[in-house]
Amino acid sequence: MVVWSEQERSIINSIFASLDYDDIGPKALCRCLIVYPWTQRYFGGFGNLYNAEAIKTNPMIGAHGIKVLHGLDRAVKNMDDIKNTYAELSVMHSEKLHIDPDNFRLLADCLTIVIAAKMGTAFTADIQAAFQKFLSVVVNALGRQYH
Repeated sequence: MVVWSEQERSIINSIFASLDYDDIGPKALCRCLIVYPWTQRYFGGFGNLYNAEAIKTNPMIGAHGIKVLHGLDRAVKNMDDIKNTYAELSVMHSEKLHIDPDNFRLLADCLTIVIAAKMGTAFTADIQAAFQKFLSVVVNALGRQYH
């Protein structure tokens, strides 16, 4: 079980309370698909993903980025039981969608970069440490079904 300090809880809640989901979600997913092009194979039904501009302007990619970010709300609201909170989602991603669990880490890294860019100098080492811990727990919970 993960132990969260009150400072870590406060940081995570503060980050998510101030997020513009319609901006950050699409940017994070687009960055992942552009930087790691092999991840595009999971989005074959999303239409034209042939270049960075096509990815950035694809409304289905944008909508899914927003959906993913809202999915993290569940973890924020259930920080003491993220593993069980994402049990069903883990099964869906592993057994139905056959997503390589390493892609969760790649997307988490892209999300961190996008949020750091948005926050600028306010994204201190302490904030990054709490955010990385949070995302690591989420990534492990989503990849749980694979083990």
